[in-house]
Amino acid sequence: MTAAAATDPYAPQSGDGSYDVEAYDLDLTYRVRTNRLSGVAVIDAVAREDISAVHVDLVGLRVERVEVDGARVRTTRQGPRRLRIGLPSEVVAGDRFRLRIAYAGAPAPRRSRWGAIGWEELTDGALVAGQPTGAPTWFPCNDRPDARAPMRLTVSTDADYAVVATGVTAPPVRSGALRTWTFTSSVPVATYLAAVHIGHYVDQLLAGLVPVRVAFPVEHRAAVQRAFAPVPAMLDLFGDLFGPYPQETCALVVTGDELEIPLEAQGLAVFGVNHLVPDEQRLIAHELAHQWFGNSVGIAAWRDIWLNEGFACYAEWLWSERAGGPTAAQCAAEHHARLAALPHDLLLRDPGPDLMFDDRVYKRGALALHALRSTMGDAPFFDLVRAWTQRHRHALVSTDDFRELVVERAGEPAASVLSAWIDRMPLPPLSPG
Repeated sequence: MTAAAATDPYAPQSGDGSYDVEAYDLDLTYRVRTNRLSGVAVIDAVAREDISAVHVDLVGLRVERVEVDGARVRTTRQGPRRLRIGLPSEVVAGDRFRLRIAYAGAPAPRRSRWGAIGWEELTDGALVAGQPTGAPTWFPCNDRPDARAPMRLTVSTDADYAVVATGVTAPPVRSGALRTWTFTSSVPVATYLAAVHIGHYVDQLLAGLVPVRVAFPVEHRAAVQRAFAPVPAMLDLFGDLFGPYPQETCALVVTGDELEIPLEAQGLAVFGVNHLVPDEQRLIAHELAHQWFGNSVGIAAWRDIWLNEGFACYAEWLWSERAGGPTAAQCAAEHHARLAALPHDLLLRDPGPDLMFDDRVYKRGALALHALRSTMGDAPFFDLVRAWTQRHRHALVSTDDFRELVVERAGEPAASVLSAWIDRMPLPPLSPG
């Protein structure tokens, strides 16, 4: 199999394995009222094999001009999702090249087996929900989970709107009817974790060891203040248990619309106005935990999604325990009973694309971690978690990497406990042994 064929089997029509991206530089202009997006994407890349053409993912937007190392080149559409770019001359493995792609159109979510994903218009603004293959609805990219790269993102939009996006922000600059916002991520970003949120937002800073920017419609200020008051304490707890906060920023966005679910991105997360209620506090903990698990320690393949969602779900239980709610053990017992009543046809370490976001992946992943904690004891278990986040900070991992760390830190008996949860379909008993 060539590198070009080595795309992720859960999303085989996305990405090109023949090259890696070393940096993205995106310059976007978006007009809210007409839903008009125009952009220029500069992609610095390196070939993984000898190539005469490359593919980028781009959905629903029109390509206006493409250059490779300054030379204009011809392109062809290969279906509605991919653009083939012929290179002026063959590029050999290890050589670097630069793509410059100008494009425009009316961005919209793409239909997928996981629902509608990508750029989405709101009642008053826009958001991006990129996981897992929604990034090409707003920028051309090599849309693979293992193709992470630093990113610079410039967004110009109507001057009365605010922008929150992936990266460290600079003060906006006004020019006529537009304001321009610039965001820079020096850490590697997966395409599905890049995001832009645009709305009539005001800001509030939550003070703490990790400063948190919260953006929201002003009419929801009181509800936002109540809902996000625990955030500094959550971050303190997770810093103690998981290690230092790994991102350059921490931003939370609340839209004026209701959203089905909140969603994490690199250094930020978005919530709907319907999530500003006490019963949804666990979701805030969940999205914050993703800054460690998924956004820093990242999966190289979608089959290992439990490493993102299992840890984030377990973080909900850890926060519940700290906040005086049900303990992690009580949460585990409750969800074990629920899983026991459901079909046992899911293999956690490889659930398949149709089940990768099944709630059983989240809960069974959390139960696997709780079983490890029960086996190892609190201090060794959280030492293992901190070793995991430190060793693989802003790096790619697999289930086998986690299994090897468990063996290293706790030996084969603990690895056998883990294996019962991730390698076999039958639901193990709640208590190991």
